[in-house]
Amino acid sequence: MKGYWVVLGAAVTDTEAQQTYGALWAPIAAKYQARLITGGSSLDLREGPGIARALLVEFPSLEMAQACYDDPDYRQALPFALRASNRHLIILEGEIK
Repeated sequence: MKGYWVVLGAAVTDTEAQQTYGALWAPIAAKYQARLITGGSSLDLREGPGIARALLVEFPSLEMAQACYDDPDYRQALPFALRASNRHLIILEGEIK
């Protein structure tokens, strides 16, 4: 079964940190075969406060999704993501049908 990151975030407040995170993320994503499923600018928030962005990232397995988050290279990139915006990241297993 596939693994997913669900990222729910506030608006980006530090675009430079976001750009740095994006540059660091690209080779990590390739290493773990991560694929961005969604991340468009349209967001219809129906419940809960403070969410301006939502991303769904797909991995070949839950184990790869977890390993990616725990990877030392990702741990170096993470502070830039957290500086860019307030966010929540959930790792889950499932299948999109």
